[in-house]
Amino acid sequence: MVEKVPMTAGGYAALSDELKKRQSQDRPRIIEHIAEARSHGDLSENAEYHAAKEEQSHNEGRIAELEDKLARADIIDISKLSGDTIKFGATVTLIDEDTEKKAVWQIVGEAEADAKKGKISITSPLARALIGKTKGTSVEVNAPGGAKAYEIAKVEWR
Repeated sequence: MVEKVPMTAGGYAALSDELKKRQSQDRPRIIEHIAEARSHGDLSENAEYHAAKEEQSHNEGRIAELEDKLARADIIDISKLSGDTIKFGATVTLIDEDTEKKAVWQIVGEAEADAKKGKISITSPLARALIGKTKGTSVEVNAPGGAKAYEIAKVEWR
């Protein structure tokens, strides 16, 4: 059985865009680099050729990975979700119980997680601790830096 990869529509679109760019722009550019390097003669000592082949290998590997994720994508429409219980797609506002600092996280699929953009993977320790909880609840998370306690201030669907 094929394991589905949960993701938002935005995450699916971002992966699709990356795939198109890698196939239509990066692939031809790399092939051009290889041809140019090959024209310089002896391939055994041609660093430019080996670097271009390495780049090609990396790009083709990423294309295969993207095609696999997109083929197994289970797109979850967050606009149709609601309620007070935290699940995939929820945007959660947390208050750190030690520092009173506020943090806002959206729980998304692994492929689209990006902490800089406030998106955490459903498989992360924080998301796993939040799933099934409601506003006003306290959660303790065993993070790599030690245990942290948060109060759930808000649960939104956006």
